[in-house]
Amino acid sequence: MQSQLAKSTSSKIVVIGSCSVDFTAYAPRLAKPGETLHGYKFITSYGGKGANQCVAAAKLGGNAYMICRVGDDQWGQQYKQYLKELGVDVSHTNITPNVTTGIAQISVADNGENQIIIVPGANNNLSTSDIEQSKEVIKQADVLIGQLETPFLTTLEAFKLNNGIKILNAAPARTGIEEIFPFCTILCVNETEASILTDLEVNVTNAAIALKKLVDIGCESVVITLGQQGAVYLSKRDQQPIHVPCKNVKPVDTTGAGDAFVGALATFLVTHKDYPMHQIIGAACEVATISVTKIGTQTSYPTNFKAFTKEYEYQKI
Repeated sequence: MQSQLAKSTSSKIVVIGSCSVDFTAYAPRLAKPGETLHGYKFITSYGGKGANQCVAAAKLGGNAYMICRVGDDQWGQQYKQYLKELGVDVSHTNITPNVTTGIAQISVADNGENQIIIVPGANNNLSTSDIEQSKEVIKQADVLIGQLETPFLTTLEAFKLNNGIKILNAAPARTGIEEIFPFCTILCVNETEASILTDLEVNVTNAAIALKKLVDIGCESVVITLGQQGAVYLSKRDQQPIHVPCKNVKPVDTTGAGDAFVGALATFLVTHKDYPMHQIIGAACEVATISVTKIGTQTSYPTNFKAFTKEYEYQKI
């Protein structure tokens, strides 16, 4: 476990979301329905989309705050202490009586693909009362990040309070969240999530159509991550969709790569705010790419990443 990391910025990155403990089994391939496979490795680690994004930001030097709920079991206190040692502000990380900490059961194949089942536990108890208690830090956040592993209305109330940059990572994928879109500065989704929101089988060839659909729904700007093909972006302001490719690598474990991207995106938006968006997205893609070359989730996120030492390519689409 790392000692407290130096902050590269005083700008506040506030994450409201989930904390879970990951139980990860590694096997040559993913099991088919009804099939039992022999694995060869098992690890227990810290996860949850919210905490992953917060840790990714903190490891890059972001001044990160975590608003969440953990259980009163052995994992809750350990998780809170772990975040604190990484330099995350845990004054709004609350222990929930008589509830277990959220868990994720993860299977990882040799090709890097994964399957995940989550049991939310205390994450389901994150409520609007938590937002009320944390309203000052939410209001002061330069970047506020939310996801969909905790109650939607809780995230919506937080987004209504903040006047900074608000990033919604609409994952796990679901519909019926259009109410929050007008409060989003950036909607960040992968191909699967974009497909569900647009009723379109999204890939790199039709990503521009999906981007325009999502902006038309009410989002100020949209990023769709495309795995090894990088990411695409569109904002209402310039109406020009772009594609930022990324380096091709052989993945070892793709778990949490999307969260690495979101945490990096948030950090670079405040540490490199004068840089063009394609540069910020390119650097976030590089962080995510680094993460898939290592086993684990938060443990795979880089700490000494030298961003913006090169020009990231992009093309209009």
